[in-house]
Amino acid sequence: MIVPLGNPISDLDSRGLYLGASPLCQWFSHDILASAGPSLAVRQELFDFVETGLQQREGNQYPTIRKLRKALHNQRDQLLAFAGILDRKLATIATRFELPLQAVRKVCLLHRKHKTSNTYWEQWNQLHSQLSTKFYELMAAVSEALKTTPRASSMVENLNSRLRNYFFLRRSLGDDYLSVLQFFLNHRRFPRSRVSERVGKSPKELLTGQLHQHWLELLGFKRFQKA
Repeated sequence: MIVPLGNPISDLDSRGLYLGASPLCQWFSHDILASAGPSLAVRQELFDFVETGLQQREGNQYPTIRKLRKALHNQRDQLLAFAGILDRKLATIATRFELPLQAVRKVCLLHRKHKTSNTYWEQWNQLHSQLSTKFYELMAAVSEALKTTPRASSMVENLNSRLRNYFFLRRSLGDDYLSVLQFFLNHRRFPRSRVSERVGKSPKELLTGQLHQHWLELLGFKRFQKA
């Protein structure tokens, strides 16, 4: 299972230990798993540093930290896969705009800062001065790259939140039940969505561009309709 984003050590059972591990948590969420961040190689180094820090704090009396550290160790590549994708997108952008990759990375890191902070606008002015007419188009290109590079853990969290509502219906979850649930979720049409183009369409229709019958009719049932 992918470790969720957010504060990964918020449930530690010792206040003193929590305070000692708090900086590790901040680095993990702000520098490692943030969409706008350093390169994959740097994230991997930071990831290993956090893991070592957790290992130093674990012990028999703190099993939560030990479990967390093992989970992170086993899933590092999955958790950081998005960073490799983002690196390739930024490299493509650098080539398209004929700019050094370092300049594109600076624009990427600018997205980490709050627009209400002085630091944001100081760096904004510096980059605008350096990049001149390319600045606005570059900002838009990097924003699109960040928006279209979802992190694995956030996707799993979203999926888990959708599935959790169906799991209480049965005490045991066999392959047959999961197959029917998969079919239902893939063919059920969205009654509402933030994206207007998705309303009234199922995930399969959105992916294939082809309409299909109601999911009950696809299973061989006849829908009841009022006269």
